[in-house]
Amino acid sequence: MTGRAVAACAMLTLLGTAACLADGAAGMADAANGFYGVYATFHPSDGIPDAAGRARYQPFLSPALDALLARGAQAEQGFAWADKGAPPLLEGDIFTSNFEGATAFKVGACSGDAKTGRCTVALAYDDRGAHPGDKPLAWNDTVYLVATTAGWRVDDIGYGATWAFGNKGRLTDTLKSAIADSGH
Repeated sequence: MTGRAVAACAMLTLLGTAACLADGAAGMADAANGFYGVYATFHPSDGIPDAAGRARYQPFLSPALDALLARGAQAEQGFAWADKGAPPLLEGDIFTSNFEGATAFKVGACSGDAKTGRCTVALAYDDRGAHPGDKPLAWNDTVYLVATTAGWRVDDIGYGATWAFGNKGRLTDTLKSAIADSGH
């Protein structure tokens, strides 16, 4: 959905037009699918993406999340320079609940209003090719989106891990914490 369409739907949604909500849900799903489509090319994802990685995600990221990822990458570089030999601020996959990432995704139901929305995403990690005895892991995360002048964009990810060592909370909180911990 274009920025102009988002603005028009915002006005019509106030008047109760259901068609705009349906278009909004489709736009949310498109943004989430685009984001995870890029994500699938990076598996396994490891830590905060560098500038080249962020550039590939950028068409699907809100300006706020893009800026936070850039600040996180800068903090990571400063930390690595100051503390040579230390592990990265964030290791493993930051875009899903699972440290090892996801090998499959399916964007589910999306809902929201003219400004913000969310989509449930069913994720799975299947490593039976390398470890035949392992069982696949399946879970749901939530993608939070915002309407921008360029259309719907991913603004945050809510981790849905139910296991002990999964990512918890939200991506933005994880990034803010890493930035603060970096001292840079």
